[in-house]
Amino acid sequence: MNLILTGDHVEITPALRDYVNSKMEKISRHFDHLIDVNVILSVEKHQQKAEAYIHLRGKDIFVEVESADMYASIDSLVDKLDRQILKYKEKNIERRNHDALKNQEFDHPE
Repeated sequence: MNLILTGDHVEITPALRDYVNSKMEKISRHFDHLIDVNVILSVEKHQQKAEAYIHLRGKDIFVEVESADMYASIDSLVDKLDRQILKYKEKNIERRNHDALKNQEFDHPE
């Protein structure tokens, strides 16, 4: 997994970088075929914003979260990403099983 962390009007401190890395490990445990993860942290007035672009094989996922606290934004971001990646993984497994079942029907004509 290639993680790119960018700050827009925010300094990326080592503590913030470690926090994002530890949270992204949760996602990589559920789905290990992540290619690129691009996280952008920004501050707009009093809103702390976290965005993530994830590149998977055959799909790109985008998630955006705003809150009053940057750490809360990161937590919400990871939760949303986790849900979307699990949904993608389930659809992939379902599609693969459906295709395998379809191929078995063609292999054994009656």
